[in-house]
Amino acid sequence: MKHDSWKIGEHTLTSRIFLGTGRFPNPFIQNEVIAASGSEVLTFAVRRVNTEAPEEDAILQHLGDRTLHYLPNTSGATNANEAIRIARLARASGLSNWIKVEISVQDETLLPDPIETLKATEQLASEGFTVFPYTSDDPVLAKRLEEAGAAAVMPGGSPIGTGLGILNPYNIERICTSLTVPVIVDAGIGTASDATKAMELGAQAVLINTAIAKAKDPVRMATAMRYAVEAGLLAKKAGRIQERMYATESSPTLGKVH
Repeated sequence: MKHDSWKIGEHTLTSRIFLGTGRFPNPFIQNEVIAASGSEVLTFAVRRVNTEAPEEDAILQHLGDRTLHYLPNTSGATNANEAIRIARLARASGLSNWIKVEISVQDETLLPDPIETLKATEQLASEGFTVFPYTSDDPVLAKRLEEAGAAAVMPGGSPIGTGLGILNPYNIERICTSLTVPVIVDAGIGTASDATKAMELGAQAVLINTAIAKAKDPVRMATAMRYAVEAGLLAKKAGRIQERMYATESSPTLGKVH
């Protein structure tokens, strides 16, 4: 599994975990989590970073010389124009050409606004950004985002921070089957089995934050997530048996004693 790689645009990755950087008790534990999870991609809200001096950020300044990809997100944006402005600000500050489009209008659910997300994705892709839209688990919308230029699509398993796991595995599997760009299941992962399920459904990776950051032992949970993702990917490649309504004997019937 160490040599299993996949691509986002021109970038080759070996880890299947994108790691959110919020809610960790302190930078030391976050660094331990990065190492334990093997993650190569960190995501963070642009609004949290001083874009005039990103190297002074409370989280980013403790990452040292690690080779990591940064995925700034537009968390806090309520429409496409705000998200586009945040993305341009992130690129101008030198943070990254990658941008996760995150547009929510309901504080209670933080569910993404589909129309504004599609608008922002289309515009940012036309400006040369590598766009990762966070979206619902609607297969039709996911396809539209791919057609709009998304480099990867990030459907939520369930609302952000709920830990409810994947509420609609059928839809997630349909998205994974119909898209040609990578699918990264984002939001709702509560424990290791949820990450395994996402990979078994065909996701290329998962984005995890709260499930690790708020675990009793974040470093152990990060380790569990790494193994869970690897197990799910292996199972997907191995191919599960056909589900049946009735029992079938596992031993040959020939030679049966009557």
